[in-house]
Amino acid sequence: MKLYIRQKVFSWVDQFTVKDETGADKYFVEGEFFSWGKKLHVSDVFGRETAFIQQKVFSFLPKFFVFIEGEQIAEIVKEFTFLSPKYSIEGLGWEINGSFMAHDYEITQHGRPIVRIHKEWMTWGDCYELEIANEQDEMIALSVVLAIDCVMAADAAGASAGANAGN
Repeated sequence: MKLYIRQKVFSWVDQFTVKDETGADKYFVEGEFFSWGKKLHVSDVFGRETAFIQQKVFSFLPKFFVFIEGEQIAEIVKEFTFLSPKYSIEGLGWEINGSFMAHDYEITQHGRPIVRIHKEWMTWGDCYELEIANEQDEMIALSVVLAIDCVMAADAAGASAGANAGN
């Protein structure tokens, strides 16, 4: 099964619409405008919150928590590396491999594919294709991918702020 995440270009807060393979709306993701750290709420088409993603504030490296039905199920952490970025998923036994700079990576568990993420480059706003192997992993996979995107964005913002501080 496939899901498509499209970020709204002109928005004061993070807003994503997640569509299914037919192009129908499946989930809505919205960030909080005034909050300490980034927070995303994932809701179904009926407005029920299905997941919540929250940044750990005051952390040396970007770190986000994923909650489903009020229970923390995963922690996404950017690991300290000098060359290419590396991220870990704690709590699920999932591993991430691929090119984060190209937004083309895969999440597996013991070699079994969970979700493959591919960014579509020639679109207005960011658009990601998620190919989820097992329908039962849909909400967890979507939430983890959104959290990874938050970690990458926080890392890029930190790098940008550091580069601008020297000017």
